Amino acid sequence: MTDNSKAIAVFCSALAVGNEVKPLEPRKWSEIAAKLLEQNRQPADLLNSTKQDFIEELGVSARQAEQMEKLLCRSVALAFEISKYENEGIEIVTRADKTYPLKLKKKLGNHCPPMFYCAGNLELLHRPVFGFVGSRNISFDDEDYTRKAVHMISQNQKFGVVTGGAKGVDSVSASEALNLGLPVVEYISDSMLRKMRNAKMISSLQNGNMLILSEVKPDAGFNAGMAMARNKYIYVQSEATIVVRSDLNHGGTWSGATECLKKQWVPVLCRKREDYPGNMALIEKGAVPIGEAWDGTIPALELKEKNALHPDNKEKQEESLATEQISLFDV
Repeated sequence: MTDNSKAIAVFCSALAVGNEVKPLEPRKWSEIAAKLLEQNRQPADLLNSTKQDFIEELGVSARQAEQMEKLLCRSVALAFEISKYENEGIEIVTRADKTYPLKLKKKLGNHCPPMFYCAGNLELLHRPVFGFVGSRNISFDDEDYTRKAVHMISQNQKFGVVTGGAKGVDSVSASEALNLGLPVVEYISDSMLRKMRNAKMISSLQNGNMLILSEVKPDAGFNAGMAMARNKYIYVQSEATIVVRSDLNHGGTWSGATECLKKQWVPVLCRKREDYPGNMALIEKGAVPIGEAWDGTIPALELKEKNALHPDNKEKQEESLATEQISLFDV
């Protein structure tokens, strides 16, 4: 871990913090990062700062400076916690690392998290993937459709899968992709440790075919707000995302799809079922309808860098994304 990454972890990680202090929110860290850039400084420079330095150099309030001082004082305890999780196969990747998800930097800017906890093969972030989202409670027909859709992208696009790691559509699509030997990326919102105890999961992580990322600490429980927040990462990481089944006007699937349609990060494909009001409403809002015989392509979409999406052209894709980075998002 570089000194810049250590600094980001010190001020943004929820590890080794008590009730008296909270890590900096992503938006606050981005404000501080902008100040550092104005002064031609780096996050590592904060590791030797005092409360008064924070006030004078960053322009933060006395209360904010006190919070940052307390976060800095737990550096030793934090290093111990990080080492403990590294022994479990979990590491931290920050915006200062080249291994950080480039697509999130490109499309989310200062709204991308300062850091992720991750386990598995970070190289999978360079592979093109289809997003799969949907309700947690689905029918056998929904499961069958999801499996068939994964088969289609395997045969026709050679894409992997990115999901949110929840039950229902997420778990069905990820499981089917792993059965087919496709790469799987999961942006989860709760306990990474519990997920990593699954035998199939351990095998997939060890053979390099899976990557798990989480904005919350590895032992965190379920939080509805975080589950909603992480939906955007699935869309942004994907070339297109498939909505298998959505409730109408509520739920994480609905909110994630409508946000993507509004922001136009990637195409939203939606299973067309007249008896699914949520799906039909998303199609009315601009989602691309796909039927039961969908062939695995992205309808009505012209890919500007189509060749760069192929797994064999990983270097071209990485170079293209890297040249578009704004320096703020590297700190």
